[in-house]
Amino acid sequence: MGIVKERYSRIKNQPRRKLEKDFHYSTYSFLMLLIFGGGAGGLLYWFDPLVAPEALATIFGGLLGAGVLMALFPLWTIQVVALFLVLGLMGGYGRIQYPPAYMLAGLGVLLSASVQLVFHWDKVVVLRFGRFRRVRDAGIFILLPIIDRIADFVDTRIRVTDFSAERTLTRDNVPVHIDALCFWMIWDAGKAILEVENYIEAVTLSAQTALRDAIGKNDLAKLLSEREDVGRDIQQILDAKTSPWGISILSVEFTDILIPKELEDAMSRKAQAERERQARIILGTAEAEVASKFEEASRAYVDNPAALQLRAMNMVYEGMKYNKNSLMLLPSSALESMNMGTLLGAAAFQKQNDPEKSGKENTDD
Repeated sequence: MGIVKERYSRIKNQPRRKLEKDFHYSTYSFLMLLIFGGGAGGLLYWFDPLVAPEALATIFGGLLGAGVLMALFPLWTIQVVALFLVLGLMGGYGRIQYPPAYMLAGLGVLLSASVQLVFHWDKVVVLRFGRFRRVRDAGIFILLPIIDRIADFVDTRIRVTDFSAERTLTRDNVPVHIDALCFWMIWDAGKAILEVENYIEAVTLSAQTALRDAIGKNDLAKLLSEREDVGRDIQQILDAKTSPWGISILSVEFTDILIPKELEDAMSRKAQAERERQARIILGTAEAEVASKFEEASRAYVDNPAALQLRAMNMVYEGMKYNKNSLMLLPSSALESMNMGTLLGAAAFQKQNDPEKSGKENTDD
């Protein structure tokens, strides 16, 4: 048991062991058992009303015990044991000596196990004398006692299986852990039962093997950036393998990719450095564009010194306008080139061109 557990330790949804069944004992089986038991009690009452109450208790007690036994162990051998149990209880009750009641109670035990109900999404594989007989669809059908048996109920709805590949090396020798989901469905119940022993385990282990193979064939960068393409490749490989089993693989999706912490930090630093490089390239491009515009503007001022002087005076004015409470220092050469004199001349120029102060002085006058 420990070896089996260690072997399949990577499978998150390990298949459970199933009890062997020859039939499925359902609520309808119990209902049919009670109906035939009531019929047997009615016959006893018709033959001898005096023994009916005690006989009914004996019959229903035996039938209930037989039903519980067949529900717990749905095998034809257990049904035979239950049949003899019911007939033995009826025969042991001294005054119950009416063959029709025996026959009806025994028929109830036989038919209750033979009536099978199949849900809409299920298909049932029926064997006769150990050989494949047919696949039953949804509805109610009858099994021949002892001769027929149910191989399994097959759910044909879409299923999802989670699996993983732990610490598998990529093509560039990076250990990764990948968790994935596989969506699949059974389209031929007969093949799924007859061609493979345990189709759930087969699909899970095949998906895990295909995932490991895909990891080894691809670089880490491709696994991170092209998940859908890698998942599609795994799906095609799996579908080709499971198609002979009557199973179709619909899709394979990655849920998580784990890489070593050191490599994750290195990749983060690399991404940050790449962003800084792009920012500096953008800044350098902007500087080059600004310099080009300045060069283009300078050519307009070469043969027009008056325009250059007006531009310089406008720059001083703009600086004084938006920095009213601060001190502005200008080189004397700039003031002389603009014929504005000394620093007092610059202050007078600011005062003259400040509409708010000019309006205030006019009001004071």
